This record gives sequence, structure tokens and C-alpha cells, in this order.
Amino acid sequence: MQPQEFMDFVHILEGLKCRTRHSYTSTLRHESVAEHTFRIAAMALLLEGEFPGLDMAKVIKMCLVHDWGEAVTGDIPSFLKTDGDEEREAEAVEGLLSRLPDRKAELGALFAELNALETPEAKLYKALDRIEAVIQHNEAPLSTWIERERTLNLEYGVSDCAAFPFMAELRAIAARETEEKLKVGE
Repeated sequence: MQPQEFMDFVHILEGLKCRTRHSYTSTLRHESVAEHTFRIAAMALLLEGEFPGLDMAKVIKMCLVHDWGEAVTGDIPSFLKTDGDEEREAEAVEGLLSRLPDRKAELGALFAELNALETPEAKLYKALDRIEAVIQHNEAPLSTWIERERTLNLEYGVSDCAAFPFMAELRAIAARETEEKLKVGE
């Protein structure tokens, strides 16, 4: 990779800092895609010892790249995302990877694996992706939630986390936090 190619690509990824998600932070600011990406990668790093049979370096890579397409397309909440949106995001990823000829095969295979959700690493990345959204909602003021999220925050990612006992326990804790937040009203 040439230095200018690298610089051009990094400039595109800056879009992840600018693109906001549906979620809010605890300070009533829309969360950026980059902030979500950072936290799920940090979560994977912190949980390395809990999953000794998994390639956690691969999980961290999946966490870091999974939303690259959103640097181009922006974020669409999972409950609004259509097949057409998924297709546009996949095309954006393909376009981004075409700018990285030296890494295209490796990163393309990583995207294919994380999207197929067949390997334990891909399943763990997805569980982290889902539970982070739930945790973020629990951290945000209830006034930022839409009505649909009162149920969604109790259901989202449950099946993804169920594949791993540790993640299932985290998901149960997040559900209790949601229930408490709904009961208290903030």
C-alpha cells in the first residue's frame, strides 16, 4: 500500500466519526458509528480470556471493520434496515475494499465470514454488536427512546448471545438494567 492510498482510505474512514447512529449517549448526544465500533472492539479485547478457544484477534478485526460501509451509506437502525439497504452497504464495502488491492482478499474474506455468521468468531462479534446497542440504550436517558425500543431493548440480541454462556449472562444483566430503567422511568 502506498502512503497516499493509505491516507485516502483513512480520510474515508473519518466518515465513521461523523455518521451518527440512532442511539444517544448518556450526555444526550447522538452516538457516532466510530464510538460504537470502538466499544465493541474494546469489549472483545477485554473478553479474550473468556473465550480461549476462539481467535479473538479475528473477532476484534470483525468488530473494527463491520460498519465500514456506513462511512459511505450512513447508519440505518436494524429495525428499519431493508434488504436494499443491506445491498447498498455491501456495495459500499466492495468499493472501499477495491481501494485496498493489497488487502482486498484478506478483508473481503473477513467481511464474508462476519456476514455469514457461521463461525464462532462471527457469532461472537454479532453478539457483541447487539449487546453493545442494548447497553448504549440503557445508558441513554429514557426520553431518547422511541416507543418500539421499550420492547426491543428486552429482546434484541438475546438469541445471538445465547450461543455463549458468558454473553447470555451479560444479556440477562442488560435486560435487568432495561427493566429497572423502564420501571423507574429514567
